[in-house]
Amino acid sequence: MEGKEEDVKLGANKFSERQPIGTSAQTDKDYKEPPPAPLFEPGELESWSFWRAGIAEFVATFLFLYITVLTVMGVSRAPTKCASVGIQGIAWAFGGMIFALVYSTAGISGLNGLICVVFSG
Repeated sequence: MEGKEEDVKLGANKFSERQPIGTSAQTDKDYKEPPPAPLFEPGELESWSFWRAGIAEFVATFLFLYITVLTVMGVSRAPTKCASVGIQGIAWAFGGMIFALVYSTAGISGLNGLICVVFSG
């Protein structure tokens, strides 16, 4: 038991109390932090891939809203619920459109197609 209390006191007083916790507390880094990426670069407006992705996003969002809203309107205007696709048909329309549009635009705009289509509905 001898020396244990001294080790604890030495370890507790080794660092100042305001020392941050975690890997960011290390001051002897062997690398330099890269500068933060800009949110928007004006040079992007001149690239065709930027405009192609934007057009794909617009068309996908338009088709998603057009088909799903028409499905909901068709269910609400049906004289009886048996004459329409019903709630399950609306769910299939939403799910099917998300699947088809993400599948067709993922190669053009990446995951932005998924985010735009899901949050536009």
